[in-house]
This record gives sequence, C-alpha cells and structure tokens, in this order.
Amino acid sequence: MKRDAVFVYSDQLLRYRFSENHPFNQFRLTLTIDLLKQLGALDDSQIIAPRMAADEELTLIHDLEYVEAVKKAGRGELSESAGEGYGLGTEDTPMFKDMHEASAFLVGGTLTAADQVMTGQAAHAVHLGGGLHHGFRGKASGFCIYNDSSVAIKYLQEKYKARVLYVDTDAHHGDGVQWSFYDDPEVATYSIHETGRYLFPGTGNVNERGHGQGYGYAFNVPLDAFTENESWLDSYETTLREVAHFFKPDVILTQNGADAHYHDPLTHLSATMDIYKHIPALAHELAHEYCDGRWIAVGGGGYDIWRVVPRAWALLWLEMTEQQHLTKSFPKEWPAKWQPKAPYPLPDSWTDPADLYPAIPRKSEITEKNKLTVDKLLYPLRSQKK
Repeated sequence: MKRDAVFVYSDQLLRYRFSENHPFNQFRLTLTIDLLKQLGALDDSQIIAPRMAADEELTLIHDLEYVEAVKKAGRGELSESAGEGYGLGTEDTPMFKDMHEASAFLVGGTLTAADQVMTGQAAHAVHLGGGLHHGFRGKASGFCIYNDSSVAIKYLQEKYKARVLYVDTDAHHGDGVQWSFYDDPEVATYSIHETGRYLFPGTGNVNERGHGQGYGYAFNVPLDAFTENESWLDSYETTLREVAHFFKPDVILTQNGADAHYHDPLTHLSATMDIYKHIPALAHELAHEYCDGRWIAVGGGGYDIWRVVPRAWALLWLEMTEQQHLTKSFPKEWPAKWQPKAPYPLPDSWTDPADLYPAIPRKSEITEKNKLTVDKLLYPLRSQKK
C-alpha cells in the first residue's frame, strides 16, 4: 500500500559531528523528532532507517580520490597539509573520527528517500539529516563533506530517468548543487537566499543562469539583508511558480534550511516562523500539480537549534502529512523537557511574537530591491510567453 509520507531517520545520522562547539549540530534532529512525537504527529511506523551510500553512488558526483581522502581523514591518516587541498581540517569542516561513514549515511538517507518516492512506496519522503548543499566534486565546503542532494539528483537521473527540480530555501546559496548541474538542461536548480554580498559562499547572483545546454535552467533569487516575511514570501511564491511551470519536473527535491529566521546566528535575514508554513505548502502544491505528488525533502542549514529548527522542520512534516490542524496548540511537554539544557527561553507557540525584532529602517528600499531582482530573474521566462 502506498503511504502518504515516510520519515527517514536513525541515530546513525547523529554521528555527523565536527566538535562540541561547532555550529552544525545534529542534535536538532533529536529535538525535532521529540517535538513531533509530543505532538502525536510522528509514529514509529512512519520512520525508515537510512542506508549507507556505496562508493559507486558517492562517485556519481564526487571524485574517487576525494572519497578516499575522506576515508583517510576519518582514520586519522590524512595530514593537515594534505587535507587543506580537499577542504578537510579547516575551521568550517574539521576532520573527525569515521567521517566517511557518518557522511555516507547522510547521503544514503537522501537516496533512501528518493527510492521510496520513485518506486511509489510513498508519495513524499523527508530526510532532515540531509541537505548538505555546499559540497563539491573534490572538496568539502561550508560544513558539508559529501553533497547528498547532488548525488541524489544524479541517482534520480540515472536510475529513474527523471527531470528534477531542486528547490533550495536555505539562507546560504545552494552553490554545490548548482555547479554540479550548471550545464544540464534536465535539472533545474532554484535557490532563494541572502545575497552573497554579505554571506558565504558569496555566489548565487541573479545572472548565474547556467552554461551551455544548461543555460536558462539555473535560477537564483538573492535577497537583500534584513528581508522580512512579506518580501521573502512574495519573492518565493512569484518566482517558484513560474520556474515550475517552465520546467515541468518529474520530481521535486526541496532543501529546507531553516536559517533565514531572525534568530539565526550566522545570517542577516529577518524572517519569522510564518515563512516555514508557506515554504512547504507551495512545494507540496507544485508536487501534486506537476509530479503526481513526487516530493523529496531534505534538511540543510539552521543554527538556532532550540528556538527555530525544531518548529520549522516540524511544520514541514505536518504539511507533508496534512496534519496542519495540529498547530492549533503547542505541546507544553516539549519546552518543559528541554528548557534545562537550552541557552534561551524555549518557545511555547508555533508563531513568533509581533515584537520579535525592532523595526527595520530600510524596509521599503529592501522590498523594492527584491522586486527588481525577481523581475530580472523572470524576464527571460516571461519573454518566452509573448
């Protein structure tokens, strides 16, 4: 029997851990799952364990030499100088024990989700341990060792002959995925993010549109710093609808970074929890409109692991399983359980207070700048309609 949605998870995903104080912290998965269970929204029967990706799957995207270097790093056999050339042993991506195995489970989780959807066992699948969108063919970058989304997209192409629309709502540009398919007209990459003028990785300009046969299949919406909900959502809705209509994908893969929120310590956007209801709702709608429901969702960034990520990712699962009615109340047991460990007061509501942050002085200017970016992005698509 086909299920509506599956949730890919096992404790193996918690092995991806750089250090005690590193901002990338998979404990956010534990917090999210506990929130969903306290809510009664996630049952063990819906959870599927990830498998470990094989080397031949990793090398759909990554160089074998790089995979071997990651293995050596995880065994303590890669020197600091050798690691630098692979982006390993840096401040962003320190080496840690068994890093290959931990990373391969993250990739395998996204492949597990892909197989569930493409074989018709589930309409939708979520793997919150994935979404490591900065990894390159032969180099780690931005907390990302292997790029699970890029591997999964290539896997979807080769195994299922699918046209894939990749949608990235992380505050950081989805550079690794974009460059993996920059010359491929069978993959459309869409990224809405904070402008690279202020934020890592510094790419994702609106004029990055693809190369060769892939020209016109890369879409970037770089938003101005301090963008608020209204402008963020207007930019997202307007552009993604037109991109999906233009590309008409067989499957949608969404990367659901939760770092556009005002509380995120690494970014400069001013969104609130409101956007995390709308982001998956539009993806869900478009999946049914163009893909017979085929929707794979992964995690991504999100560095306020207490106040933001669990609520944002819980809202993704509630949308995927059509349990939005459960947001009428917030489980009191969850903040009570975790408050002793949390560095901030934990939320007791799905929404943020109206006075979350002081008024943004350049709001109209920021909104206008974002509208111009949207018009620039959509001009070629609208021109084709005339």
